[in-house]
Amino acid sequence: MFVKICGITNEDDALFAVAMGADAVGFIFAPSTRQVAVQTVYDITRRLPPEVLTVGVFRDELPSRVVEIANSANVKAVQLHGGTKEQAIEVGGSIRWVIKAFGSDEPHLPEADQYGTDLVHLDAPSPGSGKLFDWRLASDVPDGVRLILAGGLDPDNVADAIEIVEPWGVDVATGVEAAPGRKDPILVRRFIANARAAAPTPYLGPDELPYDW
Repeated sequence: MFVKICGITNEDDALFAVAMGADAVGFIFAPSTRQVAVQTVYDITRRLPPEVLTVGVFRDELPSRVVEIANSANVKAVQLHGGTKEQAIEVGGSIRWVIKAFGSDEPHLPEADQYGTDLVHLDAPSPGSGKLFDWRLASDVPDGVRLILAGGLDPDNVADAIEIVEPWGVDVATGVEAAPGRKDPILVRRFIANARAAAPTPYLGPDELPYDW
């Protein structure tokens, strides 16, 4: 089970999330109470282990600007909210790992496999609100993509979400916070542990690793 801790604003929270076993940490460049400066993110990402996927989160940003910021911040992946198929594909020409985000009410959700990436992020209609949505809407996501479920997840409901939706990964920001932009270590640890415990264990061959960033 891929676990991403998003809305990271400081080095301590990033290092703790990684120490607890997070596969990815996310940094929000879009307008938000958790928005973080490019230089701050660079200072954090250069301290993280290479196996951790660092993700820059953008909304309705020009592809050229996404690529510029991602390179300056030293993030390996970008998460795109809004924008067109063409823009997502353009970003994918320069950034290897693109996560295309959709709200659960978006009419283009059934076409999520047409954005040049198989990493699809499903959130509530208002991303970052920390609100739950009807998990049955995940059935609109096309087969063959790696679904990352978000939207109101926390340590107490993540196991139920995994059981119902069977996503490839889960993503949390507000559900593990002590305050906006500040993580609660106990909640982070519980979230990751509960997600791991709820996930089915896939078979891996002797030379096969679950992720290769």
